[in-house]
Amino acid sequence: MLKKLFIFILVLGFPFLAYSTKLLIPMDDSQANHLKAYGIAYWSLQNQVEVQWLLNYRGGSFLIDHHKEIETECVIRGVSYEVIADVKANGILAEIAQPEVNMDAVKLEKAPKIAVYSPKSKLPWDDAVTLAMTYAEIPYDVIYDPEIINGDLSKYDWLHLHHEDFTGQYGKFWGAYQHMPWYKEQVRESEEMARQFGFLKVSELKLFVAQTIKNYVMNGGFLFAMCSATDTYDIALCAENTDICQPMFDHDPADPNMQEKLDYSKGFAFKDFILSKNPYEYEYSDIDATRTRKVNKDEDYFTLFEFSAKWDPVPTMLCQNHKNMIKGFMGQTTAYNKDRIKSDVLIMGENKAANEARYIHGEFGKGTWTFYGGHDPEDYQHFVGDPPTELDLHPNSPGYRLILNNVLFPAAKKKKLKT
Repeated sequence: MLKKLFIFILVLGFPFLAYSTKLLIPMDDSQANHLKAYGIAYWSLQNQVEVQWLLNYRGGSFLIDHHKEIETECVIRGVSYEVIADVKANGILAEIAQPEVNMDAVKLEKAPKIAVYSPKSKLPWDDAVTLAMTYAEIPYDVIYDPEIINGDLSKYDWLHLHHEDFTGQYGKFWGAYQHMPWYKEQVRESEEMARQFGFLKVSELKLFVAQTIKNYVMNGGFLFAMCSATDTYDIALCAENTDICQPMFDHDPADPNMQEKLDYSKGFAFKDFILSKNPYEYEYSDIDATRTRKVNKDEDYFTLFEFSAKWDPVPTMLCQNHKNMIKGFMGQTTAYNKDRIKSDVLIMGENKAANEARYIHGEFGKGTWTFYGGHDPEDYQHFVGDPPTELDLHPNSPGYRLILNNVLFPAAKKKKLKT
């Protein structure tokens, strides 16, 4: 009730203030806390205050009407800001509008409603996206198979796929963790869930969920996935007509002709990939380059592409950063073999020498999807059971910024997103 009252006062009170000044939240190296700055932008939108995202201006800064409540929130959260006169703000916008300058201003109009697809039970790993949103104080709902099946996806603008295996092979943890209590409980819960909704196998349940998410994107949803939730999602869609699970996963033999029966046209991102049929191998296919890449930790970086802010606002928004070179980080799915990426997929970040992409994007129907390889941008090799990253130690993480770009992206004025 207090929150609703505050928003009511905020909305009614703000129009009576004179907008002689603006708040500029810089996103270059002068920003004390890049990650919480996204939370300020989201909080402003929640309170019906328009935000301008200044693409390629000082690292992708935010420009907001100067309200004392927002300034106070910046102070509380430790976010750097500048109070500037309207004349200076207009000068910045005029500079950005120059045709020869690779900058643009995009209006953010409405706080997107966010969902994270994740099991409700406690699992022995964390998720970088939920860590980032929690740290930035951006609210989200956790949904899982029951909510998807019950049609709740339509309530949300943006969906993140938590560390998930859509093929029904339980993350291919069987070889190393089959005797662990958490693994046995995951199998039990998943099989019970499948039976509850009338599916004979977990793989059939996960395929239905994957196809429902595909329809969500086609109808205008924004999808973001990391690590194994990226390639297993596409593999599940491409394998809709064949059984790729060995008996320890679904209690019956896999189709010996599974490889030949794949339909690559069904997936978003990948083509011509070869499945891993070995249940002891911690890998799904040759989409992922984790086991074959020859990159030393100290040399593991990927480069963000530079796009035209005025002509390609979507990838420009998704790549906003104060750094062009991003530290690499591993996961079950670390990076994508570029030979396995479809020609119409937009590569936004790559390690060219290793022939791998780390950050890719595409359109499907009225919506978009973005895949980001690796598990945790500030933990180079995150193992099962490792403690979660303390983001207070990494408030300026360029790798985490890419995640929050995606969270804020659906707030952009839709007309501006058309190309």
